[in-house]
Amino acid sequence: MKFRNVIIFSIFLLFGTSAYAAATIEECNETLAKFKELGDVPKRIAESYGFAVLPTIGKGGVGIGGAAGSGCVYVGGKHIGNVSMKQLTIGWQLGGQAYSQIVLFKNEDTYEEFTNGNFEFGAEATAVALTYGAGAGANTQGASASAGDTKAAGAWKRGMAIYTLAKGGLMYEASIGGQKYKFKPLK
Repeated sequence: MKFRNVIIFSIFLLFGTSAYAAATIEECNETLAKFKELGDVPKRIAESYGFAVLPTIGKGGVGIGGAAGSGCVYVGGKHIGNVSMKQLTIGWQLGGQAYSQIVLFKNEDTYEEFTNGNFEFGAEATAVALTYGAGAGANTQGASASAGDTKAAGAWKRGMAIYTLAKGGLMYEASIGGQKYKFKPLK
């Protein structure tokens, strides 16, 4: 029991300190370029009103888990603000991983919903998992994502399409949780 508490405390300490290191515009643009090389992402980006790119989301858990990351929000190809994401999950989970994420907004209404205050995806939200590079194929995205590859195709759900790109680590998961996003416009 003590070992589990130490791991949980370490995970929250890790996310509490490193999650607030804001992603730079350079990191967002590099990540966006990688997404544009995969699956139907370029087509979906062309159809979208705007999108949020989170270059690195760190995730870990032992029974109770969490994830956090930050990124950039674009409309019409312009960087218009920043976003931070936090997630808390409960269920069977063990491990840690890092991944990138892009959230596409099909229209202005969906974008407005995402950027007005705190936006939260419920446990039913799904993402298309894309592999990139040799190491990414060994990773899992757990219950909140479907298996995928570089040819994966996403779908609009409630005006949004979500893609994840594995970066490293290994996580076994059958958990329930939601992602909460906070938008901050550029001044």
